[in-house]
Amino acid sequence: MFENDKKINDLFLYWLFSSLVLVFFIIIIGGLTRLTNSGLSITEWELFSGILPPLNNNSWLIYFNQYKEIPQYKLINPNMKLDDFKFIFYWEYFHRMIARLIGLFFLIPLIYFYFSKKINIIYLKICYLIFFLIVLQGIFGWYMVKSGLVYDVTVSHYRLSIHLTTAIIIISIIFWLLKNFISKCNKKFFTFSKKNLPFQIFISLIFIQIIAGSFVSGLDAGKIYQTWPLMGNNYFPDDFIFSSFINLFEFSNLSLVQFYHRNLAYLIILYGLFLFIYIYKNNLKNLYKSSKIMIFFLLLQVMIGVLTLVSGLNIYLSSIHQIIGVILVLSALNLYHIKLNKLN
Repeated sequence: MFENDKKINDLFLYWLFSSLVLVFFIIIIGGLTRLTNSGLSITEWELFSGILPPLNNNSWLIYFNQYKEIPQYKLINPNMKLDDFKFIFYWEYFHRMIARLIGLFFLIPLIYFYFSKKINIIYLKICYLIFFLIVLQGIFGWYMVKSGLVYDVTVSHYRLSIHLTTAIIIISIIFWLLKNFISKCNKKFFTFSKKNLPFQIFISLIFIQIIAGSFVSGLDAGKIYQTWPLMGNNYFPDDFIFSSFINLFEFSNLSLVQFYHRNLAYLIILYGLFLFIYIYKNNLKNLYKSSKIMIFFLLLQVMIGVLTLVSGLNIYLSSIHQIIGVILVLSALNLYHIKLNKLN
């Protein structure tokens, strides 16, 4: 009996870890889909009918003709050939196929674990939430794509931020559950206290920065100023006109969005260093290693961000910037979880 329980627990652990890897992978693919401007290449949801790619020339022409009807083709890619279209099509196709795979990969084992009655119900309830978010994420994805099919040449940066933030929330919950399962505990993220607050603020700042980064990506705001540390010749963008307090909330203004993204990075660096010093000042030895990992990825993320900007938004650097951003979230969660597990 004990051996059977151990096998199921091991399967549960491997399943969670594999799910984490798959979600991490689709975030990378999703970022590259955005960077290659491929997200609007498939103009219908095709939840079931789009499982197979076009298998003959007639099928390719149907997809291509549908793409020709949207503003992105008419205004940006009017000279695109079928072979060029196939390139952007496959990026979006693989993105959708991995999304389907994640949904099935999470659902089928979840049903098995439910009927096995061997997994802690608290952990299973979190898995139900994760699956709900995965389904919701698919809906958000199509909601995002729809915004670029009629009036604009790209998707709404607000909808893009919802899509990306939901993905980060999903991978964060899976990671947190993994930490709990491995530690044989049930530490709750939203445990508010003076000791926890500095760590929660840090994680919150990173999430806000991810939203700001998705605004920059969705608006292509990184193309406006590609100099650092100044924006052109000034600290504040000189093409932004401030006439009232409400102007500070113009999140469709490319220059302002980039300004916020830059300065949030500075704030996070300062706060991350404050947290690092706080840990050493209070002699929290069990956090030394995890805090060093966090600081390493924080500094690396800022360095790659600057290089991405001044390189003219090199696609490889842009992708690495997003990847490290996800790793930074996980390293901050790891630091906080260790703190909760050892000190509370």
